[in-house]
Amino acid sequence: MWDIDKQGIPQFVSTNYIELDKIAQISKFRSSVGHDYSDAFEHCRSMKHYFKPFDDIVWSTVNIYSPIDGIITRIEQEIYGTKIEIESKQYPAFRFQLFHLTPDHEIKINDEVAAGEYVGKHASQDTYADISVIVNDPSKQGRFISWFDVVTNTLFEAYKDRGAISRNDFIISKELRDAYPLDCNNFGFNDPLEKWFNLNERLR
Repeated sequence: MWDIDKQGIPQFVSTNYIELDKIAQISKFRSSVGHDYSDAFEHCRSMKHYFKPFDDIVWSTVNIYSPIDGIITRIEQEIYGTKIEIESKQYPAFRFQLFHLTPDHEIKINDEVAAGEYVGKHASQDTYADISVIVNDPSKQGRFISWFDVVTNTLFEAYKDRGAISRNDFIISKELRDAYPLDCNNFGFNDPLEKWFNLNERLR
């Protein structure tokens, strides 16, 4: 277990899970992109990040990597590709879900993966790549946090090189989202808040 309120959030992830130079936009945590993806503490908001490649990129060529040293604890087949969940070895209370993946080799529960290890490609041009981070909270209900909460300052430099100023560029605060709540029956409709952060042109 890990109590965020008492212990804070460790910034321990030093490896991108995706080829960042192929990515044009990243959805904001608590945005109205996609569908409701919330936890027991918040409601009706997307508490993960979608990564959208540039228009000239064939999405199925985008490489996906393990962001951490960890153990695969869950594998699920989706409409587009496979979702895998990786539990951190360093902080076992932290779990990373990688969505819409096409593995290039057999992946099994309890397989160990290393940070930066290639695990496959993004599955389809029909859906964005996305990642969520779950913390095993003392409530035992699981708590979503942003990918940008756990990346190291060194890794975040890669995002600053693409135009970001701070981690908050990728996060809608709970207070702001609460002030502009979403309708789960019409998710994303008439949302006045910016949904995406646009990255500067990729390095050539």
